[in-house]
Amino acid sequence: MILVNEEPLAWQVGMTVRDILRAKNYRFPMLIIHVNDTLIPKQDYDTTVVPDEAVVKVIHLISGG
Repeated sequence: MILVNEEPLAWQVGMTVRDILRAKNYRFPMLIIHVNDTLIPKQDYDTTVVPDEAVVKVIHLISGG
């Protein structure tokens, strides 16, 4: 089990950041993602494996003017 924005999500072996985004239906193009307080660059979403019991924070960047 992992926590994504304080909500539980079933963990699977080999689960990547991209898998989490799909499972939670996050589609916003401007995201900041931390796994256990480590910033994950966008280019690493497909290759960063998330460990069991991880705490994942997904932050939507909003700008305006």
